[in-house]
Amino acid sequence: MSQIEITASFAGEPEAQEAMRKLQALRALEVTGLEESGVITATVDQAVADRAMRLIEQIGGQAQTTIL
Repeated sequence: MSQIEITASFAGEPEAQEAMRKLQALRALEVTGLEESGVITATVDQAVADRAMRLIEQIGGQAQTTIL
């Protein structure tokens, strides 16, 4: 199964931290970023990519995806 890299930006650190925790709970393969700047990157399986994108949008983030 393909992997998807998601780069998401948020208004601030609290939203980015919340997204990181929730993406980890969603079993993202990797979650990194500079929470202070409101930008994170997550690598997820294609099977959960739609759920990850909705999660990011619900928290108020904007995301871009890249198929790996």
